[in-house]
Amino acid sequence: MNANEKSLMEAKANILKALGHPTRLWMAEQLAGGEKCVCELAENIDADFSTISKHLTVLKQAGVVIDEKRGKQVFYRLKVPCILNLMPCIEAVLQATAQSHIELVMDGRRSFSENMVIMSNNQMEKNR
Repeated sequence: MNANEKSLMEAKANILKALGHPTRLWMAEQLAGGEKCVCELAENIDADFSTISKHLTVLKQAGVVIDEKRGKQVFYRLKVPCILNLMPCIEAVLQATAQSHIELVMDGRRSFSENMVIMSNNQMEKNR
């Protein structure tokens, strides 16, 4: 990886890190529906205004959101709304991972059941 590629990867990682906190991801998803003031976000988050503001600052510094002050209120919106287009892909990864875990459990149950049948058959043969 050359220096330009590394810089680009670091910039991308910075955006993903900003979205990597559950509260910030939730905020970004809420802003997908349009701009919101901090007070609207605060109504649905169990955190004080300073914590919410810190999360919004992280998103702003990463270039995910922009803000606009109107009187005493600050409104936020997604800078580039397509940022959340990757969510269906992430959800597909979650589904695939869950499915593979289910298959592992089912395989384990089958193996356990098969072993129980073998043990039972062996015990029956010993008792003859």
